[in-house]
Amino acid sequence: MCRIFAGQNPANYAYETRSVRLMGHATSVRLEAKYWVVVEEIAKSQGLPLPRFLSTLYEEALEINGEVPNFASLLRCSCLIYLEADFGRARLAREAQAAA
Repeated sequence: MCRIFAGQNPANYAYETRSVRLMGHATSVRLEAKYWVVVEEIAKSQGLPLPRFLSTLYEEALEINGEVPNFASLLRCSCLIYLEADFGRARLAREAQAAA
């Protein structure tokens, strides 16, 4: 089983650093390449360009929590939440189809 994970393309987990502007300040965010793919998908699903999505997420997290100590970790966890929700919807759709 581990071969499925261990045998993946190293490009998936290579770091990719992107320059972004959050609340008017230029900064950079470093994520594994595969996470950037999911973050871009989330932004698209929200109807936002990636820079606007990142700014909105940061601003909302700051408003809710008072600080954002690790934005890269927030993005990774957001990806997991998004994927879990998507897989959950797919599972429910399969179960509904099987029951019909």
